[in-house]
Amino acid sequence: MNYILKSIPYRTEKPRQAGFTMAMDRGLSLREVEDFISMSGDFVDIVKLGWATSYVTKNLKTKIETYRSAGIPVYFGGTLFEAFIIRDQFDDYRKLLDTYELTFAEVSDGSIVLDHNKKCEYIRTLSEQVTVLSEVGSKDAAKIIPPYKWIEQMQKELEAGAWKVIGEAREGGTVGLFRDSGEVRQGLVEEILTKIPEEKIIWEAPQKEQQVWFIKLIGANVNLGNIAPNEFIPLETLRLGLRGDTFDHFLELEKK
Repeated sequence: MNYILKSIPYRTEKPRQAGFTMAMDRGLSLREVEDFISMSGDFVDIVKLGWATSYVTKNLKTKIETYRSAGIPVYFGGTLFEAFIIRDQFDDYRKLLDTYELTFAEVSDGSIVLDHNKKCEYIRTLSEQVTVLSEVGSKDAAKIIPPYKWIEQMQKELEAGAWKVIGEAREGGTVGLFRDSGEVRQGLVEEILTKIPEEKIIWEAPQKEQQVWFIKLIGANVNLGNIAPNEFIPLETLRLGLRGDTFDHFLELEKK
């Protein structure tokens, strides 16, 4: 850091299991990627190329290599996985991961109907090839999944070989974990945490208010995802209690 401040919350260092932050690249140019890494690379643990943007992204190999050269792994969004599955192209998807030398993959079923046992089978197979992130929750705002089912699916997907499970919110933060207003489904999150270890979950939280809520609930080293590139430094200040929304929170904890 640029200067010394006392009473700053401890932050884990890369490579980390907790305090993990996933970036959502919705189509950055190569120059924007370079600028992003230059300013925020220390805070970025992994980059998701959102949904199926990789299908139409120019200079895809160069973009992936730019991130990789900075020590930042990249993976394709879960919607791309689903696009291959619905077309019965799972083997083609596995070859695609090898073609781009990816070491992570996301398994999700937010846009398709997929038998959960089959989803776990995909996780088991892919986990022999790459590190798997599995996503739980629907992209359909009208589909409300009860807490017990979130827990059951997360447990089974971790048992199948997922490294971490992702709580669905989409890039807007208005489905899954959240109401269409962006408000956190507090009871859902708290119930999930009674059964699933917090370090095993990445909470998609693209909105500042959502990030603040999770930081206050779990702490500076909560795992957060779907963070926009221009929000990484603001998020880090939230984690460190250096923005108004969390300014008093960590100081008060230290007094206890």
